[in-house]
Amino acid sequence: MNALTPNTEILSLKDVGKRYGNVHALRGVSLSVRQGEITCVLGDNGAGKSTLIKIIAGLHSHTDGTFTVNGEEVSFSSPRESLDRGIATVYQDLALVPLMSIWRNFFLGQEMRTGWGPFSRLDVKAMMRITGEELTKMGISVPDLDRSVGALSGGQRQCIAIARAIYFGAKVLILDEPTAALGVKQSGVVLKYVAKARDAGLGVIFITHNPHHAYLVGNHFVILNRGSVSLDSARADITLDRLTNEMAGGAELEALSHELSAVTAATDAN
Repeated sequence: MNALTPNTEILSLKDVGKRYGNVHALRGVSLSVRQGEITCVLGDNGAGKSTLIKIIAGLHSHTDGTFTVNGEEVSFSSPRESLDRGIATVYQDLALVPLMSIWRNFFLGQEMRTGWGPFSRLDVKAMMRITGEELTKMGISVPDLDRSVGALSGGQRQCIAIARAIYFGAKVLILDEPTAALGVKQSGVVLKYVAKARDAGLGVIFITHNPHHAYLVGNHFVILNRGSVSLDSARADITLDRLTNEMAGGAELEALSHELSAVTAATDAN
């Protein structure tokens, strides 16, 4: 990708849908991702978040609408095509190998070599140096880069995956529920590095079901409900209370509350 100015739209979905036979997993979803901003996509299980990720990451093709990257319409047929466009996805399982060292995981599949022909070998010194430098840029201090990734905390592993994506040229970073399995302290660590990715100039798509985490770092908020967008709002136009209420069901929850109140009142009257 070419260099972009801040707030430039990198990625855009317009009325995107995904059908599996007669089943609509997504319907009419529009989404914009800009450089140096975090777009939070919220929704409960079954809302369509996973399908959206798969379309952007190249695992599935959309069946309706338009998907553009830097103004060019695309329809990815593989994750490699998405990655070649500068879109990196960090899934919950992180694609890290627990028994391998930190530096080996950082360069997994992208190993540096030195020498020529039959005398070629892994450039361990360079890979360890670069790993240390890139983690330091993210504010991560790991004294022993030979340490296995499995010995690190969940928050530290998330941060290594984020730093790796940035180093290898990601312009858009998709984070799939990065705080879902973490406690309060580790979630805070990960959110700090999500903000660092934004400040490094990436466009970040933060997938979560936690409105509190989203509101701490987000610039824009999209809520999916049963495969459709139920809310699309900039940070300046929404409060945490409203975001939480909309995430919880909004009008549906209020209607249920009135219905339950009426049932309770009728029971008490009897």
